[in-house]
Amino acid sequence: MADAVAEVRSQLPADMKLFQLNGTPAPGVLDFGAEMERHPPDYPLVTDPPHYKDTLLYIYTSGTTGMPKAAVLPNSKYLLIVLATVHMLGLKWWDRMYNPLPMYHTAGGVVGTGAALVEGIPSVVRPRFSASNYWTDCINYQCTVAQYIGEMCRYLLAQPPRPTDAQHRVRIMVGNGMRPAIWQNIVDRFKVPQINEIYGATEGNANIINVDNTVGAVGFLPKILPASALPIAVVRVDEQGALVRGPDGFCIRCDPGETGMFIGLIAQGNASREYYGYVDKTDSNKKLERDVFRKGDAAFVSGDLLVGDELGYLYFRDRTGDTYRWKGENVSTGEVENALSASPALGNREVVVYGVSIPANEGRAGMAAVADPARALELARLARDVDDALPSYARPLFLRLVDDIDITSTFKLKKLQYQKEGFDPDVIREPLYFRAGAQFVPVTSELFKDICSGRVKL
Repeated sequence: MADAVAEVRSQLPADMKLFQLNGTPAPGVLDFGAEMERHPPDYPLVTDPPHYKDTLLYIYTSGTTGMPKAAVLPNSKYLLIVLATVHMLGLKWWDRMYNPLPMYHTAGGVVGTGAALVEGIPSVVRPRFSASNYWTDCINYQCTVAQYIGEMCRYLLAQPPRPTDAQHRVRIMVGNGMRPAIWQNIVDRFKVPQINEIYGATEGNANIINVDNTVGAVGFLPKILPASALPIAVVRVDEQGALVRGPDGFCIRCDPGETGMFIGLIAQGNASREYYGYVDKTDSNKKLERDVFRKGDAAFVSGDLLVGDELGYLYFRDRTGDTYRWKGENVSTGEVENALSASPALGNREVVVYGVSIPANEGRAGMAAVADPARALELARLARDVDDALPSYARPLFLRLVDDIDITSTFKLKKLQYQKEGFDPDVIREPLYFRAGAQFVPVTSELFKDICSGRVKL
């Protein structure tokens, strides 16, 4: 990255020290290898032993809705995550965990290695995820537990069927972000008897897990316990995602079938309920809500909308930002994505749905980005299938054909970037289409202006 740093060097503070490892440093840049050689190889004596609540790691968020932020992970939380993983999954000394995830994120760097470091359960580490080598790696290294995050499972399903799909010894797949629409396909094709979907935020204190193969569930709120005894809850929100309060000024727990915000009540001194947040305390405070169920209490607000059923299983209804309002109706991007994925016209193509703003129109219109590098999507067939599967207000008005769906380095979708780019053909060089009657027609500069000016009826 030396050339990249050189481009912005004039913008950096004059007293900032620059180091370079390998290569020939530019004038004024220190040779990091040479600097290391000048220091003695002996480790310094540690006079103050580490403490239970000392900061162990800073883990950066993946940046799906903005710039990454540094979350604080103390020793206490590290141990809690690792031991909860081992015991909730029922891991044994003879298990082997397959970890192809980024090490700088919680899933790969803590869950994926912690069982080895704390409990001595081996972890097989692959530097980069490979959909084509995932199952052969598990076979070659005799792995019994395999990790996933985000869109990885879609990539696995997109691979052509092979005999190795079911020749492994994997008994558990564990991770987060498996979509309900493909869950059963993963189980049926790869013959994995148990899927453990985890829900949690590195910066938060609200963590749950699905331990009994309930398709689509991210966790469980036990009904045999009084709600007041539980450290987590799903509470009512308004259309903008703000917490709704009752006449007494406190939040209202959701009934079964009612979508609400997932929160974790904070109890400082309790390892499972403490809140450390981010390094930047301003960012930390933005995630807090006070006087939630009683005066003086506080809760971490996850930013995610969940819905519980009569038995207590919790499901993603939508992540905040994954709903949009059009024609006076709330549209779930997940439901639209599932409907599109079910169309034979889409095949195994990846799709992401989001809402885009149109001048002089309330809410956001639906838009779908479809991975179609060959530009072979049957648009007419897709339009018919969408009409059969979705009400009129939920049908995407725009299509964008892309070579690949953009994701973060932790395999999460970059919906915010797609939303910002909108549907302007002078900005987006990829094929764009607008739903006109029964067909999708190309978005030209003239059509774009007519839509924005209101000459085209939506």
